[in-house]
Amino acid sequence: MNTNQASASQERIARVQNGWILLPVLIGLLFADIALLIYSVKGGDQTDQPYTALLILSIVFLPISFTLLTGFFTLQPNEARVLVLFGDYKGTVRTSGFHWGNPFYTNGARQMAAMAQAAEAHAKAPGARAGTAAAPKTMGRNKISLRARTLNGERLKVNDKRGNPIEIAAVVVWRVEDTAQASFDVDSYENYVGTQSESALRHLASLYAYDYGEEHEITLRSNVTEVSQALRAELQERLAKAGVVVDEARLTHLAYAPEIAQAMLRRQQAEAVIAARQKIVQGAVSMVDMALKELAEKHVVTLDDERKAAMVSNLMVVLCGESEVHPVINAGTLYN
Repeated sequence: MNTNQASASQERIARVQNGWILLPVLIGLLFADIALLIYSVKGGDQTDQPYTALLILSIVFLPISFTLLTGFFTLQPNEARVLVLFGDYKGTVRTSGFHWGNPFYTNGARQMAAMAQAAEAHAKAPGARAGTAAAPKTMGRNKISLRARTLNGERLKVNDKRGNPIEIAAVVVWRVEDTAQASFDVDSYENYVGTQSESALRHLASLYAYDYGEEHEITLRSNVTEVSQALRAELQERLAKAGVVVDEARLTHLAYAPEIAQAMLRRQQAEAVIAARQKIVQGAVSMVDMALKELAEKHVVTLDDERKAAMVSNLMVVLCGESEVHPVINAGTLYN
């Protein structure tokens, strides 16, 4: 079985002519050909017979003139055109302005329109996902936008590292870096970006726990910066095949799935109560220890172990109790 993969394409810069220079030249040639056609049809002054050779020459050159005029095209800033001549990649034009190139360079308008119609049909299909198949903009003449684009992914329901169902979404800022790879190495680079972004986000969510990780463990909720960097690195690795550069990737939504949200909320409340109790007990123990030391150092009263235990018990009840404490005056003694 053949396991060889197709070699990656590589962009190279192509040179084209300045359109403003060739425009008056080609228009002049067109008018000259029309004048030659009229002259050859009228013929000579005496015979009034057309000049056959000039007539044939002017007729042949007329469609050539119109064909040459179709070679003009414009590029806006951050826009490129891929030049393909009879199936052979000739290069990419990145300079903005008015240009003229070979009129037989492939016009990709029909192909791009078919891609747009296919994406639109997919978006209207039942169960279609809005964030994965956006209709590409029909630019024509194999033009590719080099501007930064934003892919706002939809909310995905996945399982985290511990198997808990969560909802997660991300936004990806990307742009085309290599127009040859974007045009020839993938079928539709825009759909490729959407599909790979969803796949990378699902894989990332399965690598980290939502929260409550072990010590120094990265979690989705507590380490948003680290998780976003990991998502960008994985996306860049996946999208490099399409000549795409990922400028930024970050999480925009993160929550437990609705079916376990209430249970997790109660868990968070319980852990918050436990953490608060621990703080209260630690503070109460330090205050009791300080009180006993102060009484002993200042010789206020001498307490034996039994009286110390009773004092510690009373202070702990006062300091750790949630309700208001009412003192009780003991008129007796601890000993019978």
